[in-house]
Amino acid sequence: MHTVAVLSLKGGVGKTTVALGLASAALRRGVRTLVVDLDPQCNSTATLEPAETEATLFHVLQKPTPEIVRAAIAPSGWGEGVDVLVGAEEVEGLNHPDPGTNKLSRLEKALSTVHDMLEEDEQPYQLVLLDCPPSLGQLTRSALVAADRALLVTEPTMFAVSGVQRAFEAVQAEREEHNPDLQPLGVVVNRVRPRSHEHQFRIDELRDIFGPLVMPVALPDRLAVQQAQGACMPIHMWNTPGAREVALAFNLLLARVLRSSRRRTRSVFAQAEEQAPEVEETEIEETEVEEAVEETPAAPDAGPVGRPQFMEPHLP
Repeated sequence: MHTVAVLSLKGGVGKTTVALGLASAALRRGVRTLVVDLDPQCNSTATLEPAETEATLFHVLQKPTPEIVRAAIAPSGWGEGVDVLVGAEEVEGLNHPDPGTNKLSRLEKALSTVHDMLEEDEQPYQLVLLDCPPSLGQLTRSALVAADRALLVTEPTMFAVSGVQRAFEAVQAEREEHNPDLQPLGVVVNRVRPRSHEHQFRIDELRDIFGPLVMPVALPDRLAVQQAQGACMPIHMWNTPGAREVALAFNLLLARVLRSSRRRTRSVFAQAEEQAPEVEETEIEETEVEEAVEETPAAPDAGPVGRPQFMEPHLP
């Protein structure tokens, strides 16, 4: 089971959009997924439209017993294959700035019971997405303790770049203090516009800071994302040219997430300090592109999808 914390310490950069896009790609690919809504705004929960539950994340973080965890998880309205550990505004009251180890470990304990609560004929979760709030309190730190990978989200703007730097430092600190298995999966750049010189400058700046950790998949700025979220639909079902472009990018990003555990276990922090990363660590493999194109929906009258415009963040 891949457990991925999706985070940034700058609000409004699209953490929930990335979590939902990955869930949509996983649904399309048949990867059973659990989305854990840690953000008190509960945008993931609202978009996924689960049925009403007897418990929420608020109850889980107070007492992570299998019974409470089961009561807080519900199938999403997107269809079979994506479930939600339902968020609640009340978790803001649990977001202590300096929680103890016991509080930080409660989410990890809750997720460790998920397999035990499944029926015999149920498919186990292959992917768990932790949608974090834009603050470094108990909620985000709990996610970093529970996760094995951290996906940092940013926009190509000055303040967002600063936020992802602080998030990277938080990942490193949590790895050293509580979770030695935690590794940064990479930095994904969201809402990129190809003709913006400012965006190009910030992407180059990110590469100077993070090197090979900058993901080869950037997410284009398309109105279809907001339209699909407003309709509470997966981006893969919003059949417009812009949606298909974004869906392909998420297919490629999901492929990177799912193959992350098959990579060598050597620390990614050490990799980032090397001057010459290996090519296979910084480029998308051709087989991933082919699989992603095959999984991307297209309208009957649409032309070939081809390689996406934003596969490589270093835009011309």
